[in-house]
Amino acid sequence: MARQKKFSGKGGKRKKSTKQNVAPRRRVEFKYKGYTLEQLQEMPVKKFMEIIPSRQRRTMKRGITANQRKLVMKIKKARKLVNRGKEPRVIRTHCRDFVITPEMIGLSFGIYNGKAFKEVKLVEEAVGRFIGEFAPTRAVVQHGSPGMGATRGSMFVPIK
Repeated sequence: MARQKKFSGKGGKRKKSTKQNVAPRRRVEFKYKGYTLEQLQEMPVKKFMEIIPSRQRRTMKRGITANQRKLVMKIKKARKLVNRGKEPRVIRTHCRDFVITPEMIGLSFGIYNGKAFKEVKLVEEAVGRFIGEFAPTRAVVQHGSPGMGATRGSMFVPIK
């Protein structure tokens, strides 16, 4: 006994929906481990350290280096400009091992990847991750076609 396929009247084509009845999509409010961004920004550092992953918590527990201290000062300066309503400049840094805290959200960073500064604007989803994760240090190698002198055998190939 074979199953019969169900067909609608016009060759199985669906009826086109109208966009008039569709409500606009709402953006879901960001939460990190149950806390909103505002709650995270008001939270003391000790409490924030309790909710981030263990690797980042250990990094923060060990303290900050002199270069990281300079970065913190630049972040505070940029945050003051944002609070006044001005657009801060891109914060350039070599500190790839710095944990992203809630006060860094919305700022633009130039993260050094070993060759150049990659510009990154931090969003809410970046909280609790390392800043270096957003500027990869290794690029995909794309080899071109071999040319004259690429191999020993190419010596005897006639030039076109």
